Amino acid sequence: MNSQVSWWVFGVMSAVLILNVEFSIVEGGGASEETKIHIVYLGEREHNDPELVTASHLRMLESLLGSKKDASESMVHSYRQGFSGFAAHLTDSQAKRSQHPDVVQVSPNTFYEPQTTRVFDYLGLSPSSPKGLLHDAKMGEDVIIGILDSGVWPESPSFSDKGLGPIPKRWKGTCVDGVNFDSKKHCNNKLIGARYYMDGLFKKNKTDSGIIDTEYMSAREALPHGSYVASIAAGFVPNVSDHGFGMGTARGGAPKARIAMYKVSDVLKAMDDAIGDGVDVISISLGRSIPILSEIDVNNVFSYGAFHAISKGITNIAPWIITVAGTNLDRWFPTPLTLGNNVTLLARTPSVKPEFQAELIYVDSSKKITSEAKGKMVLCFITAESEETADDYLNQQMEVEAKGLIIAGRRSDMVIVSGHMILTNIDYGQGTTMLNYIKSTSKPTIKMSPSIKLTGPIVATKVADFSSRGPNSVSPYVLKPDIAAPAVSIMANGFAAESGTSLATPAVAGVVALLKAVHPDWSPAMLKSALITSASTTDPHGEPIFSEGLSRKLADPFDFGGGLVNPEKAANPGLVYDADAEDYRRFMCASNYEEKYITTISEQKSLYKCPSPRPSMLDLNLPSITIPFLKEDVTLTRTVTNVGPVNSVYKLIVQPPMGVKISVTPNRLVFNSKVKKLSYQVTVSTTHKANSIYFFGSLTWTDGTHNVVIPLSIRTQMLKYFDQ
Repeated sequence: MNSQVSWWVFGVMSAVLILNVEFSIVEGGGASEETKIHIVYLGEREHNDPELVTASHLRMLESLLGSKKDASESMVHSYRQGFSGFAAHLTDSQAKRSQHPDVVQVSPNTFYEPQTTRVFDYLGLSPSSPKGLLHDAKMGEDVIIGILDSGVWPESPSFSDKGLGPIPKRWKGTCVDGVNFDSKKHCNNKLIGARYYMDGLFKKNKTDSGIIDTEYMSAREALPHGSYVASIAAGFVPNVSDHGFGMGTARGGAPKARIAMYKVSDVLKAMDDAIGDGVDVISISLGRSIPILSEIDVNNVFSYGAFHAISKGITNIAPWIITVAGTNLDRWFPTPLTLGNNVTLLARTPSVKPEFQAELIYVDSSKKITSEAKGKMVLCFITAESEETADDYLNQQMEVEAKGLIIAGRRSDMVIVSGHMILTNIDYGQGTTMLNYIKSTSKPTIKMSPSIKLTGPIVATKVADFSSRGPNSVSPYVLKPDIAAPAVSIMANGFAAESGTSLATPAVAGVVALLKAVHPDWSPAMLKSALITSASTTDPHGEPIFSEGLSRKLADPFDFGGGLVNPEKAANPGLVYDADAEDYRRFMCASNYEEKYITTISEQKSLYKCPSPRPSMLDLNLPSITIPFLKEDVTLTRTVTNVGPVNSVYKLIVQPPMGVKISVTPNRLVFNSKVKKLSYQVTVSTTHKANSIYFFGSLTWTDGTHNVVIPLSIRTQMLKYFDQ
């Protein structure tokens, strides 16, 4: 499985908050004119005191409207934290008269209605529904999520404990004081734990370290990653946006779950403490570059710590870890670029700039942007062979005072809002269209309009290009990733829209917290199985899910595992595939690990003895079947546990991979009050005569209500370890 480091570090960005359009009537002068909400953006704050900032906004409105009363009634929202600005009910004529030396921009709200950050609405979790998982789980109120990340910014509204009851009595953790972190002040009934682990960064002399100067020797973070992750898992922050995009409430998966933050350099120690503290779910948005470490490698702290966690009934996000792929949402804020020949291209980069028109020029990738570009829009292509990077072009643009920069490059799912500068990204195809237009006329022009919003099935769901893919290079018999969740342009914690697989992980952690609340007796494997077997291979609108990369294709299990997570169906999966610590020890035996290493990772008091003969790796009771080296017929066993209606009958549906025969015995499963678990055997054979690529299929048990689906990933290997 390809992997990448998932430390996505980002700064706080200024944001223009845009509310929904509301109308009222202003009468006067013999005519009536309707008002609508306008956004007045003033740039940086002049005062550190928020009250003074709001007072200045009211004075500005008073000078425009004529009285304090009218100013107060007109004001909708005062933006006074990261920047200065306000939303107010104004007529168009009043908005035109509102020009002031301090005003950067005035814009009506024309297309951004309030909404959540959309992640969990997209996944079918709605707080307005009187029934369903959120309601049944009480929004995860008594579940404790341990976040292993970069720390926390405790003042964030994500960690307000308003409306929460007392801390669960089973909690044994603590909040540790440190630099700019006062446990009595900063911890509460929401942020119930905060530890930090920095000793591992110091050298022996205890003075030199790899810690940046701005970092805190406490659970407080210098850069907002951990807070962001925690907010996605269990936050609730109203009125957030990124320059007005994605305006709404940043609601985490389990909004009332409790958060315990572990600021890590020593991951294993943090996981150990989290287990002892009593967390229910561990979310880790960290990763490692290739080569991937084996499950028993002493340096694989994730695998070690996670094994101990599952043995204590803690679900962690090896076969005992839930690995999450990242997708986009059904929401997009493209920027229309209209060429002089009336051809309009939709750029991926959202823009808050007012509409403008400018001359368009092209700069070859072997050249620099020169003074001839002053006041013009510049098209550049970025390739692997380019001498200039995107940063180089950006610096050159500013030096020569070019109007803006259009970068054509490989299609990417990393979306950054173009705020104070004009920087737009398009793909190579769009870039070629634009370049051909430039060559066709003596004076090419381009019109850039404010971004539009597209939602729903028109926006295809894709597994992002940055998301790790299978197959699993360490344990090829174990399918990875397991599940997929949104990870592109995710708004949380009131900072900015960000992208990365580290954002998909806490989304699933939040869902697991809800499942844990409604099924407290389920094992980690049962929870994982429920997620995978109920996942969807189509998006919420029934459209196919694609995989983004060098070329776009239909997504398969190596892209999204079981598919896109479906929280409501996961709460009622019908059947689950269970496994415990002993099953995982047997899997390590099957993987030919030495008994002393298996003893070490599983903390056995005496030497663990593997069965003789050693089991097959295919018999670990996973909610998937992956066969990387199929030559002769193979028979394997799976066992399902009924968690649905007591008296249930399930029938079999098989979609075999291309060129593969699947035989299942029995083909009917009957459960009753005495029969809660049943096993079935699967025989797999190939019709291929030569080595093949992986082909994919599925095996489904259905009772007419529940469809319990596991993915099949089969590769024929007549010559092992040989690719033709």
